[in-house]
Amino acid sequence: MKDNIDALNRQFADASPEEVLLWFVTEYAGKIAFSTSLGAEDQVITHMLSGLKRPIKIFTLDTGRLFQETYDILEITQKKYNLPIEVYFPDAARVEEMVNTHGINLFYNSVENRQLCCTIRKIEPLSRALAGMKAWITGLRKEQSVTRSAASLVEWDNRQGIIKVNPLIRWDSERLGRYIVENKIPLNELHAKGYPSIGCIPCTRAIQPGEDVRAGRWWWEQPEYKECGLHKKP
Repeated sequence: MKDNIDALNRQFADASPEEVLLWFVTEYAGKIAFSTSLGAEDQVITHMLSGLKRPIKIFTLDTGRLFQETYDILEITQKKYNLPIEVYFPDAARVEEMVNTHGINLFYNSVENRQLCCTIRKIEPLSRALAGMKAWITGLRKEQSVTRSAASLVEWDNRQGIIKVNPLIRWDSERLGRYIVENKIPLNELHAKGYPSIGCIPCTRAIQPGEDVRAGRWWWEQPEYKECGLHKKP
């Protein structure tokens, strides 16, 4: 598998995100899915996929604690691109057990508690969404955080046992913003209010000028912990 991943990275070393998406959507037809958090990067990929006119599974994870603005942009995006976006929820019994055992805001008490919450609300639903898939498209960019700086265009995800494709991995914020403006891509209103990275309400805050783009996510933790587990290092 490593040789295959290395070969794919060489094959697409100079390819555009659109070229990468077209190849993978065609090569893995019926076995590829795109997970969108409805953030800026994922909105760009949704726009690109809509232009390919190829069937692909697109889904998002509703943790039960999202911003209203996130639900608003979900509806706007579905209408604009006429694309079905499936919504996956956490198992209700698991959430009830976790909250009744550890408290409603357990994530503030320890990294372990926060990771438990992310596992139940995000990772387990992701596994269900990716069941039967062979490739997974994400909106990761190297510039997003120190935990993503070593990511590659094509990776092998050990947790999910799937090829992960990151079409925008080499894009910087300037290029991302320019593409959004040029193509009139709808964005979550929170981006304009200082939220470059948007997750659950209690775990996301606006950032201050000069702060890292992921500084508002789990801001009470050290940088090396700032991942929910969806994108662990391959």
